[in-house]
Amino acid sequence: MDDRLTELPARELIERLATSDPVPGGGSASALAGAMGAALVQMVVALTTGRPAAAEAENDLTEIAASALALQSDLLRLTEVDAAAYNAVVRARRLPRGTALEQRARTLQVGAATREATLAPLEALRQGAALLTLVERLAPIASRHAISDVGVAALLTATAMRGAAMNVRINLPHLPDTDDLAEQAAAEVDELLVSLDDRLSTVEGIVAERMA
Repeated sequence: MDDRLTELPARELIERLATSDPVPGGGSASALAGAMGAALVQMVVALTTGRPAAAEAENDLTEIAASALALQSDLLRLTEVDAAAYNAVVRARRLPRGTALEQRARTLQVGAATREATLAPLEALRQGAALLTLVERLAPIASRHAISDVGVAALLTATAMRGAAMNVRINLPHLPDTDDLAEQAAAEVDELLVSLDDRLSTVEGIVAERMA
C-alpha cells in the first residue's frame, strides 16, 4: 500500500476496498464515512448561513463548521492511520517463527501492532461521537432545503461509530494479556455506543418533522 488512500480517486479507492487485500478494510472505511459526514455538516452550514431564519444561530453555525472541519481532517488522517496500523499487523503475523527467539520476536511485534490497530479505530469512534454532537446541534437550525443532508450526515456518523467499534472489539482478544488497553477500550466503546441509537433516532425525528 504505497498510495495515500485519501488522495485516490473515489472509484479507485472503492475498487481497492473490493480486492482480497485486507488493507484498507473496514476500519479505514468507517473513518472515511465519518469524514464524509463531517463534510456534509459543513455543506449544510454553508447553505444555512446568511439566511434570515438563521440570523440568531450564526455564532453556533460558525462554531459547528469549524469543529466539523477539524473532525473531517482528523478522520481523514485516521483513514490512513488505520490502514497503516493493520498493515503492520499483517506484516507481523508473517514473521518467521521457526525458533524460540523468532517466536518471541513475532509475539512482541504482533502485540505492538495490534495495540496500534486498536487505538486507531478507538480514536475514530471518539471523533464520531463528537461529530454526532455537532449533527444534533445542527438539525434544529439547518435550512429546511438541506435538512435531508443533516439526516445523511447523522447516518454516516452512526455508521462510522459502529464500524469503528467493531474494529476495536475484534482486536481486543489479540492484545497481550499484560496490556490493560483491552479492558479500557472495551469499557470506552460501551460508553460511547450506549446512547447512539437514541441519539440517532432523535436526529432522524427532527429531520422527518422538518421535511414534512
